[in-house]
Amino acid sequence: MGQLWRWYKKKSFMLKITAGFVIGIAAGLILGPAADVLSPFGTLFLNLLKMIVVPLILLTLIVSVNNSKPKDLGRIGGKIFPYYLITTAIAVLLGIWIAKLIHPGAGLRIPSTDVEVPDAPATIDVLLHIVPENIFDSLANGDILSIVFLAIITGFAISFMRYAKDAKMNAMGELLLHISEAGSEVTFKILNGILQYAPIGVLGITASSIGNQGFQTLYSLGKYVTASYVGVAIQMCLFFPLMLFIFRVPVLRFFKNISEAVMTAFLTSSSLGTLPVTLKAAQKAKISDRVANFTLPIGATVNMNGSAIHFGVGVVFAADIVGYDLSIGMIISIILTGTLAAVGTAGVPGAGLIGMSIVFTQAGLPIEIVGLTAGVNVITDMVFTTCNVTGDLVGAGIVDKSERRHLEQVSSRVMEDSMAK
Repeated sequence: MGQLWRWYKKKSFMLKITAGFVIGIAAGLILGPAADVLSPFGTLFLNLLKMIVVPLILLTLIVSVNNSKPKDLGRIGGKIFPYYLITTAIAVLLGIWIAKLIHPGAGLRIPSTDVEVPDAPATIDVLLHIVPENIFDSLANGDILSIVFLAIITGFAISFMRYAKDAKMNAMGELLLHISEAGSEVTFKILNGILQYAPIGVLGITASSIGNQGFQTLYSLGKYVTASYVGVAIQMCLFFPLMLFIFRVPVLRFFKNISEAVMTAFLTSSSLGTLPVTLKAAQKAKISDRVANFTLPIGATVNMNGSAIHFGVGVVFAADIVGYDLSIGMIISIILTGTLAAVGTAGVPGAGLIGMSIVFTQAGLPIEIVGLTAGVNVITDMVFTTCNVTGDLVGAGIVDKSERRHLEQVSSRVMEDSMAK
């Protein structure tokens, strides 16, 4: 038994998820409605996901904020972080728009699920609700935007304590960071265990859905994959080139220089795994080491344009299934949540599953659908990672161009001053 477990642990996560999905399809087609007997395995998986979401997003964001010194969030940081947030928000909106055109979940339903569609909140209420009245209520209720807000301000407070001149304040800041890092590490250990069980959960959810609806589920998942690929194609072939053109970066030459990183990202489905190739591609694209070495490692763990498209497509897919018409206020809430979820869960194993769970929880949608879409992650993750890495390099290229102009202006002013003297 132990040997079988070690063999199972050595297999890649994507291989195991795909196997669970395929076996679930076969079980659903063979057993039909009787496949509902496997649904408790899926319910257990979903409960485990719900359990881990709040501590994961809270602790990882606190630690992430403390990965850089406050002074390092200077001129380059002041350029690259708005780029990450804006492009990620646009990617979420793009995913929503494409999915609204295709309606991948139309005609599909989740069996044995009693879904209460929440009332659509006003836009101003969505924004005001980010700041919680009661911290503990937000944690208990899984109010993701409030939890993200709490994590960010706590992270910054700890960071300023760590770099304070007062020795006592500095020591307390370091202690709080160590506690947060320890809590984050414990959460990752638990998450790793959940992800080992994930293929069985996906098997249960897929078998139950296929058993009750047959090929309708496969057809809807096909549209879901199509919407994902179309969203990434638009982001990479239209939006990124447009940004490069605006900042006067030669588009074709730039994409030629980064082609090795793009291909590696597609084949590995890992932004962090591609990072060494990404850094080499930046050198080939003539991006200065000062900019590349600062922005690309951060981008590999923070900037997730592809994942954001994933969240946008996924939330419309779920909304179609439950018959929920997304209001403007809810779309704004999803954009905010999707952006922060992409940042907060980036670099985490199974980030797509966790991020989708966060977005669905905030939107009041059933996370059973997260398990259903997990089966096609092996197909979609390749293009999502490709989009993530391309976005990192485009951001680095734009910031480098801006920095070169800044240095030229400074040199010009210094020369004019010296000539005036």
